[in-house]
Amino acid sequence: MKFNVSSSDLLKKLQVAAGAIGSMNVLPILEDFLFTIQDNMLTITASDLETSIVTQIEVSGDGEANIAVPAKILLDTLKALPAQPITFNINEDNYGIEITSSYGKYRLAGEDGNDFPNIPSTADVEDEDQVRVPAPKLSNGITNTLFATSNDELRPAMTGVYFQVDFNKLTLVATDAHKLVRFAMGDVESKVSTSFIVPKKALNLLKNVLPVGGEVKVGFTKTNAFFEFDGTLLVCRLIDAKYPDYNAVIPVDNPNLLTVNRTDFQNSLKRISIYANKTTNQVVLNLSENSLTISAQDLDFSNEATEQMTCNYAGNPIQIAFNAKFLIEMLTILGSDEIKMEMSTPSRAGILLPGEMEEGEDILMLVMPVMLGS
Repeated sequence: MKFNVSSSDLLKKLQVAAGAIGSMNVLPILEDFLFTIQDNMLTITASDLETSIVTQIEVSGDGEANIAVPAKILLDTLKALPAQPITFNINEDNYGIEITSSYGKYRLAGEDGNDFPNIPSTADVEDEDQVRVPAPKLSNGITNTLFATSNDELRPAMTGVYFQVDFNKLTLVATDAHKLVRFAMGDVESKVSTSFIVPKKALNLLKNVLPVGGEVKVGFTKTNAFFEFDGTLLVCRLIDAKYPDYNAVIPVDNPNLLTVNRTDFQNSLKRISIYANKTTNQVVLNLSENSLTISAQDLDFSNEATEQMTCNYAGNPIQIAFNAKFLIEMLTILGSDEIKMEMSTPSRAGILLPGEMEEGEDILMLVMPVMLGS
């Protein structure tokens, strides 16, 4: 069968799907895109068995086909072609593919599409096991939490982001035991209260392909999550583990409050951290009335640095140490001009909050202290 399509439009769709193709696939056919053509609609599927992306594009052609097309050679060909109409001619007997452009013809060998693994279907999702989320808010939630996930495979629950659906509220949580982020959003449509853990890879892919507007339909079963938007579906296998009780580590009584310019604080930390011990990245904050002194030292190399900056501080004088890398990372994510930092004692976690919250959003970041002298 034959079909015609714009090379640039097809390339955009393939680049969305390509993120799901793994670098070390257990099945050779997973290095292909699955092309399913029916009623002038081309459905493109890519998968690594853990994460799958399905997207669609209209084509003009005759007949139906189900064929696996080598992903790398097809992508490289389309990237090298200027935008133009191209024709695919598929031999259904030997799965040969011929692509015709205004420059010439290109032949490649496909495979039987029926050998491609089956992808979990949204048909498995009950109507009540769905939640609708504004795409910009979901994107913001993923950006604000993904960096705090753990790489420790011995604690699989922490390698993903915890989604907590509570009717008209969705909370995303990530932690690696050194830092924690809780991001809550309203303006959500749901009929259920449930929770599940989404792997980091799937969310990285999702963040890169989410639209700037509209909404995302999130469906879930016991084993999979489905994110559907703009003719694209991302399916991922959930992490089967129990998430730790994150509320238990968030201190509730924090009488010491620091308010400071985010950019100034971050730049000071970047300079001071150059002189910190490279193992602990420890920086010390000395806080007293409207005064913040930031210092670091590396006794092994006799390096030392101190800076003082103005701030608003209400509370008892306190000396507390943190990992500068974690603080800088959090300040990069927090977008407000000013940030608030709540503290209690040198041995308890510090809480970072933006000076101003976006409407319908609530974000809290927690960072564990480094014991002074360590």
